[in-house]
Amino acid sequence: MEMCPWCEKGKLASVKGTVYWELPDGSRAVEITETPSSQCESCDAFFQSDEIVKEIEDQLFLIDSKKLEKQTKYSELMNMKRLLKRNYFDF
Repeated sequence: MEMCPWCEKGKLASVKGTVYWELPDGSRAVEITETPSSQCESCDAFFQSDEIVKEIEDQLFLIDSKKLEKQTKYSELMNMKRLLKRNYFDF
């Protein structure tokens, strides 16, 4: 098990949680439930890995966000049809 990067004492548990994300155009935020996350058993810090953050940000950039409800499951977000094949602005 990984150690917590925040308190450097506790072990991390894999959990699913709710996160709130601002759309790339800044028009609104969405609630994303059942998001793969980590939680420290000691300090209770709750966060997402860099990979999950990148996946969410890329997907929000690549979909028609007007079709996105105020709340969605992580799996539903990741399965939404993309307008582009990939994020061409990510270097």
